[in-house]
Amino acid sequence: MSITVEEKTRIIKEFARAEGDTGSPEVQVAVLTSRIATLTEHFKTHKKDNHSRRGLLKLVATRRKLLDYLRSKDEGRYRDLIGKLGIRR
Repeated sequence: MSITVEEKTRIIKEFARAEGDTGSPEVQVAVLTSRIATLTEHFKTHKKDNHSRRGLLKLVATRRKLLDYLRSKDEGRYRDLIGKLGIRR
């Protein structure tokens, strides 16, 4: 259900703003998006897994807060990020 170390490293390299950047909103949102996609696939076969569904809802809420923060700080970075990730809004 979780993403692999290799996948996470690839995402961090792709979305990092500088070398060694793991904490910027872009990186955090990208990692959360990957985890959300993985859990969404999990629910296609395990429809009654409500314990994991709660975790999914927490991930989505966290991503939403980070996106709202990024949007308030820098609209251009926000638009670039949702374009790269394919998140509609």
